[in-house]
Amino acid sequence: MKTIYLLSSSLLLFSLVGKAQTADVSSYDEKLLNWQSKDVSRKTMGTDTYKAYEELLKGKSPKKSIVVAVIDAGIDVNHEDLKDNIWVNKKEIPGNGIDDDNNGYIDDINGWNFLGNSKGKNLDKAPLEITRLYRKLHAKFENKSESEIAEAERKDFAEYQKMKIKISKKQTEAEQQFLQMKQLYSFVSDLYDSLGSMEKTSATTFEEVKNITTSTKPAKKLKRRLVFYGKLGLTKQGLKEGLDHFEAEKTAYYNLDFTPREDIIGDNTDDIRDFNYGNNDVTGPDAFHGTFCAGIIGATQNNSLGIDGIANNVLLMSLRAVPNGDEYDKDIALAIRYAVDNGVKVINMSFGKAYTANKSMVDDAFKYAEENGVLLVHAAGNDNKNIDTTNNFPSDKLLDNSKVTNLICVGASTYHTKKKLPAGFSNFGNENVDLFAPGQDIVSTDVGNTYQVSQGTSFAAPVVSGVAALVWSYYPDLTVAQLKEILLKSATNKGKKKVRIPGSKKKVRFRELSVSDGVVNTYNALKLAEEMSK
Repeated sequence: MKTIYLLSSSLLLFSLVGKAQTADVSSYDEKLLNWQSKDVSRKTMGTDTYKAYEELLKGKSPKKSIVVAVIDAGIDVNHEDLKDNIWVNKKEIPGNGIDDDNNGYIDDINGWNFLGNSKGKNLDKAPLEITRLYRKLHAKFENKSESEIAEAERKDFAEYQKMKIKISKKQTEAEQQFLQMKQLYSFVSDLYDSLGSMEKTSATTFEEVKNITTSTKPAKKLKRRLVFYGKLGLTKQGLKEGLDHFEAEKTAYYNLDFTPREDIIGDNTDDIRDFNYGNNDVTGPDAFHGTFCAGIIGATQNNSLGIDGIANNVLLMSLRAVPNGDEYDKDIALAIRYAVDNGVKVINMSFGKAYTANKSMVDDAFKYAEENGVLLVHAAGNDNKNIDTTNNFPSDKLLDNSKVTNLICVGASTYHTKKKLPAGFSNFGNENVDLFAPGQDIVSTDVGNTYQVSQGTSFAAPVVSGVAALVWSYYPDLTVAQLKEILLKSATNKGKKKVRIPGSKKKVRFRELSVSDGVVNTYNALKLAEEMSK
């Protein structure tokens, strides 16, 4: 499930800043623009990417183009800052309606959409996995007491009862939060409209309000008020996205009667062999999340547009498999297999959930990627939880308790170098989170040649994917195990630093939050790759 905002438990304040309406990124604070690539300094915990290009890669050419698959909600493949780096299936003839390369997918030019049907209709919202699992158990256990349940089914019945309580609570919360957000949105929206009427503008974002030149005292006063709200995340655009989220929670995430998969695709989600579905619309109805990830990895560098991606010789494959809601295990498994079969070396996976229905499918796909030397980069999640002690799927731990060795789990860091280094929303874990990477206040590409600032471990993972692709492009003979070792060993070590535990004021040593004790570092990774390659 893709999540792009933070919600305070006490106040409905979103830390998401709204979307820019033009391709111009000059309105963003210079401190934020491409900060993830800046040098590590006393004030900024960057990744030394620019330093690596200037000192280690200057005058050198990559030895190989690395294909990175972005399994997400879709990518705007025509974005001005991405289109030159989009993967193209050269074995397929565009638009002829024929499966030219005989891989089971017709006209898969830039990847595949696993959330649609052959008629071009796409799935957008989806129930959460807990809702889908509960629906199956509900049909089995409805109106039954424990005394009526066979011994072999007691465990499922107990889980059913837990789910019933949780879903009922979530449904009530979603209804209340939707109404609160509706009131808040209406209040702030009226203020924006008032300022717009005074100054003949249609501003909806924090940046646009800041750039308004007021002509009267009432307008100046109203602008100051909206700038103050904007710093708290209360923008018209941001609140609208929050309102849409709670509406989705109310109408889709926990709605037992909402069955879009059955209505649009009609496949058997429990049968991996039933894969004759989908289409080649790799953008889909809402491609913000995937487009944002893609930009972090491989937006074109030095083109006088937007931002600089981490990697300079990368091809981006779009695999649409993450709806607005929880992903289906079958789609993820098929997307991974598609990526491996089409030459991908790095797979970015900025999604996750607390429940799984078909873990064996994903496990098998993970092992397939491992056997073929493909690196999996997974976002740790945005619940400020210790995922050593809570469920977080997918993970490198398989059903048989063995582990794949080709997955890196990524937490989100900030540009701060001291106690605020780990992002307050980030999941963590000394065993299950491998390293941290910049994931707060990131500027990247959005749909329609626009840009946005956002945050989440979803956007820390593609930083690591970009660094991995960059290193591999210059040192293509490294094995996937060597590359993972390089990325972890070369991280900027902050293990001794006392930092706040995400979501808490309590402080611990940073080494307690991840395996590597550090933040990914491009310069160090390239130096270690050079040593290891010899």
